Amino acid sequence: MNSRTARRFLVAPDKFKGSLTAAQAAGHLAAGLLDRAPGAAVRVLPVADGGEGTVDAVVAAGFERRTLLVDGPLGDPVQASFALRDGTAVIELAQASGLDRLPGGRPAPLRAGTRGTGQLIAAALDAGARTVVLGVGGSASTDGGTGMLTALGARFTDAAGHPLAEGGGALTGLVRADLSGLDPRLAATGLVLASDVDNPLLGPAGAAAVYGPQKGASAHQIQQLEQGLRRLVEVLPGPAGAAARRPGAGAAGGTGFAALACLGAVRRRGIDVLLEATGFGPALAAADLVITGEGSLDAQTLQGKAPAGVAAAARRHGVPVVAVCGRLTLDEAGLAALGVSRAYPLSALEPDPARSMAGAGPLLERLGARIAEDFGAGSRDPGTPAPGVGPVD
Repeated sequence: MNSRTARRFLVAPDKFKGSLTAAQAAGHLAAGLLDRAPGAAVRVLPVADGGEGTVDAVVAAGFERRTLLVDGPLGDPVQASFALRDGTAVIELAQASGLDRLPGGRPAPLRAGTRGTGQLIAAALDAGARTVVLGVGGSASTDGGTGMLTALGARFTDAAGHPLAEGGGALTGLVRADLSGLDPRLAATGLVLASDVDNPLLGPAGAAAVYGPQKGASAHQIQQLEQGLRRLVEVLPGPAGAAARRPGAGAAGGTGFAALACLGAVRRRGIDVLLEATGFGPALAAADLVITGEGSLDAQTLQGKAPAGVAAAARRHGVPVVAVCGRLTLDEAGLAALGVSRAYPLSALEPDPARSMAGAGPLLERLGARIAEDFGAGSRDPGTPAPGVGPVD
């Protein structure tokens, strides 16, 4: 392909977990495209769905990164960032309260809390934020968001009137919840809960039962966490019971519930919020082909993960989409349902998973080059590629 016939590519992948951030993946793809098509117009726009990588994605799109020390899941200081632009702050719970922030990576399902996430929200308010987007995912805690609320001025006390210990395990001893001290600036702040999780707070589909095992909770600990969350609903003033049943209340160990019930949050799909924040619409209008992807394209991808949101937005604008991935388990029907005309898996280049993950960057550059060949000069129209898995060399 030469500059006279170069096409316009929009490169918008999510992270390849365990290998590359979304920005790194996008950079490698862009390098491969430009190596084979040096005159191509390539726009890089990493994406995320509200979980890990959300702050990085919006910073790559022009937000300012703000970094500070906050309490980690067990109270130890950790360095965390939020992003700010034009009065909108984007906060990623995993930055402060995520599984990756646990000391030594050791789970602490009863003791882990979300105070650091509340500290990030308070810092965003100090920085002048009028809208706060709270991306939840990868949480280490099942504390019902009480740590977050405590950092924002709420008080949770036991029978003796003492502040409750951090973590979901202490909630069974909750006697009183006082929200009167919540930061008054919250009343004038729009809070968006960016989450694809639609679980309620309680019950067999709730936060403890479904996500407790991912945080290291045993069967007995799951029962204790469930009892604590039920106690929280009983003690909180206002219509907490109704909020506990709302989709998304079970997100991030009940942090979604706290945001909905106590902070007046509005829940939206994470990828939709992030696409708006990063200016995906205008970038899409200038593209002939969108390249999205993530570490694994599978059935979960179809449930609203980042590549699904990218493909849906592109489909609405009539722009074709291809995907790259480390592992592909979707068949042609699954790819069609996703809105992707062709998939390029790293496993077709390197079948050994360990080597594929270790060498994901160079492998993505090879796939970028192949996409440039398939959709560049002398290729078929980008709107009508052969369906299914693209051949790679």
